[in-house]
Amino acid sequence: MPRPILATIHTQALRHNLEICRRAAPDARIWAVVKANAYGHGIERAFEGLRGADGIALLDLEEAQRVRNLGWRGPILLLEGVFEQRDLELCSRLGLWHTVHCQEQIDMLAIHKTNEPHRVFLKVNSGMNRLGFQPEQVRSAWTRLNALPQVDEISLMTHFSDADGPKGIAGQMAVFKQATDDLPGERTVSNSAATLRHSGPGLVSDWVRAGIATYGSAPDYPEHDIAHWGLQPTMTLAAKIIATRALSAGNTVGYGSTFVADKPMRIGVVACGYADGYPRICPTGTPVLINGVRSRVVGRVSMDMITVDLDPVPQAGMGSEVTLWGRAANGAVLPIDEIAAAAGTVGYELMCALAQRVPVVVAD
Repeated sequence: MPRPILATIHTQALRHNLEICRRAAPDARIWAVVKANAYGHGIERAFEGLRGADGIALLDLEEAQRVRNLGWRGPILLLEGVFEQRDLELCSRLGLWHTVHCQEQIDMLAIHKTNEPHRVFLKVNSGMNRLGFQPEQVRSAWTRLNALPQVDEISLMTHFSDADGPKGIAGQMAVFKQATDDLPGERTVSNSAATLRHSGPGLVSDWVRAGIATYGSAPDYPEHDIAHWGLQPTMTLAAKIIATRALSAGNTVGYGSTFVADKPMRIGVVACGYADGYPRICPTGTPVLINGVRSRVVGRVSMDMITVDLDPVPQAGMGSEVTLWGRAANGAVLPIDEIAAAAGTVGYELMCALAQRVPVVVAD
């Protein structure tokens, strides 16, 4: 039989989470962000759960082609725009909208031959200091784009660096508003954190970019968890116990003997390790669900195995289900954010790191 590990993509949870974002920004349209292969979920696997979005946002042309192949006829936005001149040909053929964040991209448009003018999103660097025109450059960039016959409509965008924390968005929003004051066009400024935390009269966003919230991770964890926002896990990683051990006080577990039993106990060996995408850095105490009951990892994560404490689940044994993150068979939930926090990272990384060797199924 196959190795007993499985990832499940929950399409109904994707639909639910998109609806949560829509309720938070009722006057805006929703981009479902599917960059990084739908945050590790797989574009094709996640697509049915994302059909309720108003547009699809992503990074590269290959992903855009896959979305069109699935039958999507709505807007697709390239969040980083084009990378070379010939990319514009495919934008024309696939009907892609694309970000313009530098003068070189305007230069490409200026020499592009097309029968269908392009919808572009002029990006403002309001403080993130990654992509975008400096505020004092925005009007000249807009004027240049507006003069090109290759450009049809110009929208305006920025990206918040601190929407998930105490600094908030007020400073960057003020910069964006001043830089774009009186310029026509739709605005997209809100990521998941801004959509859930800051939507209101002071935040005008015709489109919101629903990224990590769509995939069942709280954008401002640990201040708020997914239950606070009403989000549901969209990916479950589960495996089974393939062996059990009875330990005496003083016995150690795993490489480096990092765990020492302080009393007699039972442990289970689980068919999941860092080669499956489970973070090697997760320490003893990282939560797991065993048959839906909360327990913990003990010892160091190995390439193919982890060991878990069976004492909270006396009836557990060979073949018992261990939920590494997501939803257990009994309905109990282990948010991916908790495992990410134990590893000193964020849920995004765990989703994207799911290994190819892990079989994946789709469930509604």
